[in-house]
Amino acid sequence: MSTECIDPWTGGPQSQTQSPGGGYGTLASGGCLPPPTSASWNLPRWRASLAAAVLCYINLLNYMNWFIIPGVLLDVQKYFNISDSHAGLLQTVFIGCLLVSAPVFGYLGDRHSRKAILCFGILLWSGAGLSSSFISYQYSWLFFLSRGVVGTGAASYSTIAPTVLGDLFVKDQRTCVLAVFYIFIPVGSGLGYVLGSVVAELTGNWRWALRIMPCLDAVALVLLILLVPDPPRGAAEKQEEVAVRAPRSSWCEDVRYLGRNWSFVFSTLGVTAIGFVTGALGFWAPKFLFEARVVHGLQLPCFQEQCGSQDSLIFGALTVATGIIGVILGAEASRRYKKVNPRAEPLICASSLFAAAPCLYLALILASRTLLASYVFLALGELLLSCNWAVVADILLSVVVPRCRGTAEALQITVAHILGDAGSPYLTGLISSILQTGRPNSYLQRFLSLQHSFLCCAFAIVLGGGCFLLTALHLERDQAQARQSGKGTLDSEDVVSRNPESQGLLSSTSTPAEQS
Repeated sequence: MSTECIDPWTGGPQSQTQSPGGGYGTLASGGCLPPPTSASWNLPRWRASLAAAVLCYINLLNYMNWFIIPGVLLDVQKYFNISDSHAGLLQTVFIGCLLVSAPVFGYLGDRHSRKAILCFGILLWSGAGLSSSFISYQYSWLFFLSRGVVGTGAASYSTIAPTVLGDLFVKDQRTCVLAVFYIFIPVGSGLGYVLGSVVAELTGNWRWALRIMPCLDAVALVLLILLVPDPPRGAAEKQEEVAVRAPRSSWCEDVRYLGRNWSFVFSTLGVTAIGFVTGALGFWAPKFLFEARVVHGLQLPCFQEQCGSQDSLIFGALTVATGIIGVILGAEASRRYKKVNPRAEPLICASSLFAAAPCLYLALILASRTLLASYVFLALGELLLSCNWAVVADILLSVVVPRCRGTAEALQITVAHILGDAGSPYLTGLISSILQTGRPNSYLQRFLSLQHSFLCCAFAIVLGGGCFLLTALHLERDQAQARQSGKGTLDSEDVVSRNPESQGLLSSTSTPAEQS
């Protein structure tokens, strides 16, 4: 009789029987063989690289969906007739729904098919994005709601995808792959601005930007189904768990473990500071640059729905360029410096943040005097912030045991968004609106109000740098504990070696060449 076993590629049930050539199947007694170890679950390198490329492409689309609305923010404000504070609430709703759903996806990702969860997320965000392009201006609340649904879909991918890569690669390979994966955060963000701005200008309607994205999402869904496996958890490090035989910890136990992991706690607070700054910059920087150009007399004020500003395009190009260079520099510096100092990763993050704070401050202050200097310091600040993305992900994967990585990613995303970019766009817009109430109604005063509301970001960056210094104090101890916990987890090779019946069955399935 066949027994329902778990297919390591799909993560779902699959009824199989023992084949003459060996491999994954069922025992003679009717039970399933233990999940394949990283030795037996040997994915060819080209296949793992192809899967990583698909995940990077989807990550690009994910972040384009995040920032396509900020790319046409002036048009959205005109169409729905909303103020700065309500416009900031758009991103807050998006991030709020993302952070609420991230722990749910993290819990499911540690226990069920990660591939199925990723497919669900793509369908959710593409469907919500397409439907939002048909909302009439009388129903602005419905547009806010649709952005929340897009955020829920994005949560599934941001939570699960890095853990899949962590189970396909290890050590320096994982650092390089994560660097490429996280390059697409700034690249996707920048292309979101560019796509929104270009499509709005070509078509004369900002809503077409939302209608193009589902076509790209459909291609991503097909590639995900066909080319991306669902590897056993911890496969790359030979730390996978044994289904049924190894007891599964509860979600509360996982959270308690992570709460005692100080490297995870402090690095999460550091990521939160980065999220606070990038959230505010990503949402308001194009409008800030537009109003700076108006103040300098280089741009006419916008009094119509189609504003025709090039600042979203310029800021998007800056974000793409600095993002690519910054992620590569951060990953390469981490790879080289780790050979000299085991605490290299958090120290690199702290140094880049301490250097980014004065750059951002000067970019804001100089915008009212010289635009060129403002752009230069803004580019330097974005470059230094981008150095952290891949390094932070590698810190998490190195200090957390494989069975908790999905939950760890979810908690980090949740905390970073709750205290970071969920509130920073709204807070920045709110401070700007409050400052405007006591000033004359002019473009200069609106620009100065937004400029002053931005200054809190420089302070947040310094706090983030301090959190990464605290991470460096605990890193080596937490990495050692994670490795020790992994060695203490039974893998399927141990179970088979202790089970004489399994040994006999496995030896009987060897190939004729092996038997001879």
